[in-house]
Amino acid sequence: MLNSTLFNPSQMSLGFGDLSDVGYLYSVITLLGFLLIILCNSTVISTILLNKSLQEPMYIFICALCANDLYGSSAFYPSLFTNLSMKTRSISYTACLIQVFCIYTFAACESSILAIMAFDRYVCICNPLRYSTIMTLYTTYKLLFSAWGYCFALITVLVVLTARLPLCGNVIPKIYCDNWTVVRLSCVDTTVNNVFGLFTTVCVIVLMPLLILMSYIEILKVCTKSKEARAKAMQTCTPQIISMLIFFADCIFEVMLYRFIPSMVPYGLRVVMSVHLFVLPPIVNPILYGLKMTTIKEKICQLFNSFVWYLVLNKS
Repeated sequence: MLNSTLFNPSQMSLGFGDLSDVGYLYSVITLLGFLLIILCNSTVISTILLNKSLQEPMYIFICALCANDLYGSSAFYPSLFTNLSMKTRSISYTACLIQVFCIYTFAACESSILAIMAFDRYVCICNPLRYSTIMTLYTTYKLLFSAWGYCFALITVLVVLTARLPLCGNVIPKIYCDNWTVVRLSCVDTTVNNVFGLFTTVCVIVLMPLLILMSYIEILKVCTKSKEARAKAMQTCTPQIISMLIFFADCIFEVMLYRFIPSMVPYGLRVVMSVHLFVLPPIVNPILYGLKMTTIKEKICQLFNSFVWYLVLNKS
């Protein structure tokens, strides 16, 4: 028999706290941050798509990574901006589940793309003579679509299992919806959700880092024997390693914070750290790849110069 407090909430209350004095300031910062993310990632994506010389596996994966960052940011920033500017501090239950789906698919796809990029660098550095035959465009797109299909299927099951739960509360102590918090609002047995949630966590932040680690161990072995391989690894692997460290550190902190040590961290710090996943990777990734990788940087400069000349000629 279900608890008498069972109800079907139409609105979920988010944990913004008292932001009446600084809400508009934060909303402006949120908007500017979202616009910066759109600008940086769109620049890298358009540069790669508009240059046939960049239609290679490594650059296609970078394009997919930036597109995924735009997708994840779009699931987070508009809702945050609306709540800060309108002072609603709530989200509909349907929108909450959609946000859970989008945020989790973003995280799963990010880890999968990073794993594929590590594999690509492994083939390039450890098997340079076979690289063009192994990493064909067909293989590149097959890897990407397989990763996206796997991630979307995994998260779809996770969200469907959550959506079936009757809830006994509607207060989410975060500024966005996440699956674990919604599941905890249920007053029925959630063993299936917990087990599958743990399985999903292992797939995203345990399995993928292991695959990445295996690729980079092989790369390190080759780098100890070849100066050429070492130079190539330094140029192309450094941005990937930084991206991986930032992303997986944020994911691990998020899991540890809300599943195991929520009471040990002050609320304000929890709020700040919980949004790192949507702030650092979407901004750092395009800047890293745009500035660190010479080819992309040169093409961005060419694209910018062409745009400036187009404006000047049209104005004259």
